[in-house]
Amino acid sequence: MKLIKELNSGVKYMLLASFLFAFMGAFAKLASESIPSLEVVFFRNIFGVIIIGYAVYKTPMVHKGGRPFLLFFRGFMGFIAVLAYFYNIANIPLGDAVTFSKTSPIFTAIFAWAFLQEKLTLSAWSAVFIGFIGIILITQPTGFSFTKYDILGIFSGVGAALAYTSVRELKKHYDTRAIVLSFTLTGTIGPILLFIFSEYFYMQELDFLLGEFVMPSGVVWLYIFALGILGTLSQFYMTKAYGETKAGIVGAVSYTNIVFSIFLGVLLGDSFPSLLTTCGICLIVFAGIMVAKAK
Repeated sequence: MKLIKELNSGVKYMLLASFLFAFMGAFAKLASESIPSLEVVFFRNIFGVIIIGYAVYKTPMVHKGGRPFLLFFRGFMGFIAVLAYFYNIANIPLGDAVTFSKTSPIFTAIFAWAFLQEKLTLSAWSAVFIGFIGIILITQPTGFSFTKYDILGIFSGVGAALAYTSVRELKKHYDTRAIVLSFTLTGTIGPILLFIFSEYFYMQELDFLLGEFVMPSGVVWLYIFALGILGTLSQFYMTKAYGETKAGIVGAVSYTNIVFSIFLGVLLGDSFPSLLTTCGICLIVFAGIMVAKAK
C-alpha cells in the first residue's frame, strides 16, 4: 500500500507538472505573436533569477566549486537550447516543438556514454535507434534537407541533453541552486547582450538569436507573467515528482506533456498532427520510456 501511495504521488505531481508546462508553452506562443522569442526567453528566465536569488539570500550556498567553465557550459547550452525551443514554439505547432525538446533523454544517453563512460545496454541502443526514426518521421526531410525549424528542434533536444549531462558532474561540486542559477542567469544576461548586438548586426537568417526589444503592452504582460509563474511551478512539481517515485516511472509520465501541448496547440489554431508525424511522436515517446527503463 505504501508503494502504491508513493507511486501515485509521483505520478500525480508529474502529471500536474506536464499540464502546467504545456500551458507555459501556450502562453509563450501567445506572447510570441507580439514580442520576439528572444524576449520571451528573457522574461521566462528573469523569474527564475529572482526566485533562486531570494532562496540564496535566505540560505547562502555551500559547495566546494572548482568547475567554473563547466558551470558556464551548462548555463550556455541550456540557454541556447531554450532559445531554439521558444523560437519553434512561435513558428510551428506547439506539440511538434515540445516533441523535439523531448528527444533530450535519447541524446543524454548518447552523451553520457561518450563523455561519462556510462554503459548502454542493447535495449538502450535500440531506443536510440527508434528515437532517430521518430525524428525522421516528424521532420520528413526531402533527401537530406531539413528545414530551419527541424534543425532548431533537434538542437533543442541536443542542447538540453548536453546541459543535463554536465549537471551529473556539476552536482559533485556545486549547490543545486548554483547549477540552476547558471542557466537562468545566462538566460537573462544573454538576451540583453543579443538585443544590443542586434542593433548593429541584425540578419534575418539569425532571427532565432537576434531581435529588437519590443516593450510589452496590455494583455501581453499577462502572458509573460503567466509563462513565468507556470514555468516555475512546473519545475517545482517536476522536482517533487522525482523525489516521490522512481525516475524511470516519472520520466515516462512526463511524456503526457506532448499530449497536453497538442491539445492546447489545436485550441490556439494548430492543425492536428499528420499520420506520419503522429507515428514519429509515438516512436520518440516509446524510445524515451525505453531509455528511462534501461537506467
